[in-house]
Amino acid sequence: MSSFFIKKKVISAAPNKGDLKRKVGYSNADDGKGRSKKFNKRMDEEISSDSENESADPNRKQQENEDDEIEETLQEKKLRLAKLYLEQLREEEDKRAEQESFEADLIAGRLQEDVLIAPDPAEVRLLRGHKLSVTCLVITPDEKCIFSASKDCSIIKWEVEGGKKVHKIAGGRKGTEARHVGHTAHILCMAISSDGKYLASGDMNKLIMIWDPVTCKHLYKLKGHRDAVSGLAFRRGTHTLYSASHDRSIKVWSVDENAYVETLFGHQDMITGLDSLSRERCVTAGGRDRTVRVWKVAEESQLVFHGHEGSIDCIQLINEEHMVTGGDDGSISVWTVNKKKPVSTVKQAHGSHGNTGLEQPCWVSSVAALHNSDIVASGSHNSAVQLWKCGQGFRGLEPLFSVPMIGFVNSLKFSNSGKFLVAGVGQEHRLGRWWRIKEARNGLYIIPLKRQAQEQEVVL
Repeated sequence: MSSFFIKKKVISAAPNKGDLKRKVGYSNADDGKGRSKKFNKRMDEEISSDSENESADPNRKQQENEDDEIEETLQEKKLRLAKLYLEQLREEEDKRAEQESFEADLIAGRLQEDVLIAPDPAEVRLLRGHKLSVTCLVITPDEKCIFSASKDCSIIKWEVEGGKKVHKIAGGRKGTEARHVGHTAHILCMAISSDGKYLASGDMNKLIMIWDPVTCKHLYKLKGHRDAVSGLAFRRGTHTLYSASHDRSIKVWSVDENAYVETLFGHQDMITGLDSLSRERCVTAGGRDRTVRVWKVAEESQLVFHGHEGSIDCIQLINEEHMVTGGDDGSISVWTVNKKKPVSTVKQAHGSHGNTGLEQPCWVSSVAALHNSDIVASGSHNSAVQLWKCGQGFRGLEPLFSVPMIGFVNSLKFSNSGKFLVAGVGQEHRLGRWWRIKEARNGLYIIPLKRQAQEQEVVL
């Protein structure tokens, strides 16, 4: 670049009159051939004019080259400004996420100073409406409604306060996909956006369906997975949807635009669970590859964690830095993104079952966390939902109390305020039919959470 401008400077520099005169051999005096000074002056002017004309074309050519250079610089500038704009958007999202986390921390700070006490069994409500096992559920952000899904392919919207059935999206039979509006295969997962605008559900037919949570109207289908969709989560504060599948992949979708964004690979076995909060990342449980992975979507990288002795069947984020998992080895583990191994593990968290000498740990089929607090819950098929309190620095899990519940606890969700916990229960495990608990009732259990304030007052 520097040599170009030096060349331009040499070409475009206008010669002074003295130089021209020396080149043609004229002087200020008469040249001895009868030419006057006036004539010489006129010739000087003519020569200067001719020289400028001769250099005009090179100047124009050089100007065109300069314009090309300027145009290229403008393109680079546009690219730089675009990158700055994207960076500003990302910073704004991060600030909004931090604000939401701060507000949640204020609530969580109070929750951590309160002591949870076991509810009266008579206060636990059962909502029945599904013919087969409940596999998943979500609570609306305003905590007024619950959506549940089942192996009967249906979705039911419930009213929390009265326990009434608001709407049912009936399931269809296999082979009626072309004419039936809804699922025609077992529904394995659901997610609702943080603003309550979209509800997503995934099934064994590789489909993701998007619904309007208010009217329960079907909006559209998202296709792309090559096997059952086993996990769904919206990034908080956005309409970005993460989906996990038994095809071992994670896909990113823009629900607003009804568009596919990208696919992430890494797991060596079918993915059994997925969760996400405010950051542009998600966490997944890899089933029998025995790994937990943190996917940093923006950086296009992943962190891999090992710790369970068996299949990891469920996962939930406690906050942006910690998560809880459960598996068929009967253990519950708490992780931090800063360590590759669990910071705390409880083995045989729900006891064992089987004949004497052939005992097997009860599988942990679901876990839940009250976001930004130290309270987690786990479910199995040992006739109880267990609540736990994380120790200092999330090291250690102390049992708080258990709530009697017969059947497979396939899904657990805390309300945002922590006022209640909802359990989705069925006669069968959500991922298979290894055995059946006939005395179990397929439905939802709403568990009120009571707190007893400590005497000391904590200033937030």
